[in-house]
Amino acid sequence: MSDVLLELSGVQTGYGDLKVVRDVSLTVRAGEITVLLGRNGAGKTTTLRAITGLNRLFGGSISYLGEPLSSDAPHKRVAKGISYVQEGKKIFRELTIEQNLLLGGFSQKKGKRALAASVEEIYQLFPILGSKRALHAASMSGGQQQMLAIGQALMAKPTLLILDEPSQGLAPVVVKEVMERVHDLKDTGIGILLVEQAVQDSVAIADEVSVVEMGKTVLAGPASKITAEDLQKAYFGAG
Repeated sequence: MSDVLLELSGVQTGYGDLKVVRDVSLTVRAGEITVLLGRNGAGKTTTLRAITGLNRLFGGSISYLGEPLSSDAPHKRVAKGISYVQEGKKIFRELTIEQNLLLGGFSQKKGKRALAASVEEIYQLFPILGSKRALHAASMSGGQQQMLAIGQALMAKPTLLILDEPSQGLAPVVVKEVMERVHDLKDTGIGILLVEQAVQDSVAIADEVSVVEMGKTVLAGPASKITAEDLQKAYFGAG
């Protein structure tokens, strides 16, 4: 059994006094991908915001490497090894690809040589970025911008990578390519929490699957044991 990185138990969170997430539990292990699924408005992104410290925890618990996270500010969670790629390809479009990556490594406080080595590691993972390193990020396709956003997050050397709908707005063939790259990241030993609407593509690369509906976990288990019928019931028939 792989080591547990992140564990959510009965998490409750929301915005202001509005409770959006009522009871979400999941686990992410090193070298594995946990996929969090659910319909729009089910509470997926709100759950991620609680993990990263952007939303207040109303109840339940969030632990990382066995220690509670609830009192840590967002920047402290990054320092502990949690990187969050928000939906919408949030990159610096006016900067070059290489400049974007260098900014991603800023929190590591490394010298130029060490940062350059980290950038080269990203280029090995995403060769298309290396071939366009001097171009402005705005010149890339949507899929390439998503790879850059992931590469930027990896520059912080995380042990846990959180991805919020990396397939959003991408053509089906590009979605498959992005998913393949996400799957390849398992080989680095990091744990990945992936929120997605592309159900089939994400389950295909997952080790664990959780489904939320109306702010509650309605299905959870190993991806190999969850059937299409299970997913259909979780989306449309669970309560």
